Amino acid sequence: MDPILDFTGKVAVITGAAQGFGMLLAKELAQRGAKLVISDVNEAGVHKVADEIAATGAEVVAMKCDVSVNEQCKEMVNAAKSHFGRVDIGVNNAGVAHEFHALHEIEESLMDSQFAINVKGVQFGMSHQIEQMLTQEGGAILNVSSMAGLGGAAKVGAYSMAKHAVIGLTKTAAVEYGRHNIRVNAICPFFTLTKMVTDMADATMQAKMSIGAPMKRLGEPKEIVAMMLMMLSPANTYMTGQCIAIDGGVSAH
Repeated sequence: MDPILDFTGKVAVITGAAQGFGMLLAKELAQRGAKLVISDVNEAGVHKVADEIAATGAEVVAMKCDVSVNEQCKEMVNAAKSHFGRVDIGVNNAGVAHEFHALHEIEESLMDSQFAINVKGVQFGMSHQIEQMLTQEGGAILNVSSMAGLGGAAKVGAYSMAKHAVIGLTKTAAVEYGRHNIRVNAICPFFTLTKMVTDMADATMQAKMSIGAPMKRLGEPKEIVAMMLMMLSPANTYMTGQCIAIDGGVSAH
């Protein structure tokens, strides 16, 4: 195995792993030797993913976790400690989108739900991951933000607010914990053909969404996960505080 992508013996915790990026990343890390604790609010779904991973011979623990609940995020890290003794990788992937709304139409309840999961969920996850990593020789954390966290995002203002906050949390954590060899980065995808996008946008809407990308298409989940692997690579030891756009060229304009 190429040592750049060899995760043998690394222990990873991944939220939102019942589908999408989280599911694909869990399978890719397992294939490369990682031990996993995966979670999702969809308990049946995440156990199904765990069964598929275990069938390949990899070590995996699955559990239900609502990332908006601090104690449940703590339980994830505790599970990694009790089963595997450490946490080398934390991936705060769980998130929710919302239907299209003009900014002046956004209600407080929508903002609350976005911040509870997309912001508090990242902070709670990082808090317990970092606490454990401080007792080790370091670790790597990857937060999932969005292109909506790097710039304006018409009609998804509440989501954009939350994803901007993820960028702030990522950069702040990188500054605070760099001296402890804890790397913290974020990935910022453009619209990608996960269930989150396909549920809110039909084929016609997806075609309109792709117009802004120089590559004239939406992203494929496997393309995002490939970069997630590279950002988490044990060989990638000097990259921290970076929020990387995977966007088909959108940010090149």
